[in-house]
Amino acid sequence: QVQVVESGGGLVQAGGSLRLSCTVSGLTFGNNAMGWFRQAPGKEREGVSCIGWSGSIAYYTDSVRGRFTISRDNARKTLYLQMNSLKPEDTGRYYCAPDCASVEGGIFSSFGDWGQGTQVTVSS
Repeated sequence: QVQVVESGGGLVQAGGSLRLSCTVSGLTFGNNAMGWFRQAPGKEREGVSCIGWSGSIAYYTDSVRGRFTISRDNARKTLYLQMNSLKPEDTGRYYCAPDCASVEGGIFSSFGDWGQGTQVTVSS
């Protein structure tokens, strides 16, 4: 059973920064692309970023490109999302998931065992 545990969220003012972390168990972390997703109240979960298994290739949704940076530490089985210049529209619950892919139209994952996520709230 794959398990993901997200952490690092919080309440910040617009323009501030947060770093999210995700630890993974139950799979060979280094063999999988990993991604971050977020969901705002009343909205569908959307893909934010996806990083390839080696960490050399990364994708971002247009709204966060240039502000967010995804990275991974395969030895620690940990995924990170550095979030800078945060905006109120970044508010939502953030989740990580394996086996993401960037395709025309967005970033997606077929992962079903979603964790609890970590809440990010950006005040204006």
